[in-house]
Amino acid sequence: MIRSFTGAIIFAGGLLLPGLAAAAPARTIQLVERATTDKTTHIGPKPDNLADILTFANDIFDAANKQHVGTDQGYCVRVMVGKSFECFWTLLLSDGQITVEGPFYDTADSVLAITGGTGAYAGASGEMHLHARDANGSAYDFTYVLRK
Repeated sequence: MIRSFTGAIIFAGGLLLPGLAAAAPARTIQLVERATTDKTTHIGPKPDNLADILTFANDIFDAANKQHVGTDQGYCVRVMVGKSFECFWTLLLSDGQITVEGPFYDTADSVLAITGGTGAYAGASGEMHLHARDANGSAYDFTYVLRK
């Protein structure tokens, strides 16, 4: 029997591997969010309840935290009391938007999925690394690793 093969073939470490596409080089954007508008709406009687909703629309600055470059807006839903939220937000920059989705951990760094974009970021995918700059949650390092 003759079989046809239409998958891509790339050279990797001296071997030809069928069905693998070459990975596009990543583009990294490093930013700082100043969390000045975060507001939690409590669903239950405690200060921390399942289904609490955190909303925000914050200013975004360059990696040096000096030049204002955009804003973000979104929301997070408490899914594990005292541990994590599930978040969705949009980063708005002058040349387009990037959307992300994923966990926000109370006491650890997070990695969220880049789910799309507009303008210069149309078709974006990849991941966004989130790191708290202080224990108060007043500012966060956002590292967007974009692949198209």
